[in-house]
Amino acid sequence: MEEVKSEGNPYRKINSTAAYRRLMTAYYFVVKHPNWFGKKVAWITSGGPVEPLYAMGVLPFYPENYGAMCGASRMSVSLCEAAEYKGYSHDLCSYALTDIGSSFTGKGPIGKLPKPDFLVCGNNICGTVIKWYEIQARHFNVPVFFFDTPYIHDEMQRHTLRYVQDQMKEYISFLEKQLNRPFSEKRFRQACLNSFEAIALWKEILTMPSHHPAPLAAFDAFIHMAPIVTLRGTRWAVRYYKKLRREMEERVKNGVGAFAREEIRLIWDNIPIWYDIRNLSKILSSQGAVLVADTYTSAWALDDLQLTQPLDGLAKAYATIHLNRGLEYKIRKIADLIEQYGAHGFIMHSNRSCKPYSLGQLDLKREVTRLTGKPGLMIEADHTDSRSYAPRQVEKQIQIFLDIIKSKD
Repeated sequence: MEEVKSEGNPYRKINSTAAYRRLMTAYYFVVKHPNWFGKKVAWITSGGPVEPLYAMGVLPFYPENYGAMCGASRMSVSLCEAAEYKGYSHDLCSYALTDIGSSFTGKGPIGKLPKPDFLVCGNNICGTVIKWYEIQARHFNVPVFFFDTPYIHDEMQRHTLRYVQDQMKEYISFLEKQLNRPFSEKRFRQACLNSFEAIALWKEILTMPSHHPAPLAAFDAFIHMAPIVTLRGTRWAVRYYKKLRREMEERVKNGVGAFAREEIRLIWDNIPIWYDIRNLSKILSSQGAVLVADTYTSAWALDDLQLTQPLDGLAKAYATIHLNRGLEYKIRKIADLIEQYGAHGFIMHSNRSCKPYSLGQLDLKREVTRLTGKPGLMIEADHTDSRSYAPRQVEKQIQIFLDIIKSKD
């Protein structure tokens, strides 16, 4: 097993990463050249219901996922600046600015973005996407469908569920109109079967770090989550996650951790700081600290799925994702993660350009510590725009935080 030196605490590379890269390269190749495959392309938000698209033979493209690629490639700043030069505010979500800047310049990790035939916008992740997708619909002169999910403050009410179920039906009608053919129930059930299987595999993989040592870290999950976002509903995602699961099962069986040394276990809250993942991993691992779970990657581990009535099940699942839930739910989620994974503390990314994810974090931090007795650290950054990040300050904060945890043991 190949190890990478990391300040005296070697990181063990995941062998399945090579297959992951081939899969995502193939995906972006197809979505960049849809005409070669006789396909239409729909841009869709990360929380949008993708299964009906695959059922209709439409290729989904995720601007947020692409924004993460731009952030990890350290290309977001120049793309954000291109959008700001056109008059868009620096205070907008940096995913939106990156996407808009890429549309203007034709630049990015894969070059010019694929032109959409239509857009699908779900507001279960935030409100920014509504104006963002309106802008892009005008830019490309294509229609957009808005999938509206009311905010779930506590428990989902029956009338809310009926409303979202009606939204799903309208979504199907929209697709039939755009593609000029009837919706195939048979293909939809197959897409849902693929989706549910991939989600079950992804959930299983995410629970494996509850073992000691953790076979993969949250930083690994941030990378390997791409297929569950972009390819949910395909056999490609199922095959890949079966391969990754086998490798993780082998690690658990042999007591092999993501890092050679694991002394402190931590939970992460919010979107990753994409441009600084490697550096943060090194800082933590040098102190024997490993991120074993997070609130982000499980957002696509949908609950309440059912194959007998998949449309109704999807309506409830997409309405109740993490970002569309109230503060009490989020408090319980982090507290449960701390208990399930035996964490010693948690790190919260106060994300400048993701208000829905960051709103209420001070209350969340205080309540989780009260419930669990575990300390929390809040660091300030932006998920793709490094102009809003002070790495040296964050490194000092992390060092002090880890010293506090060590002093408690």
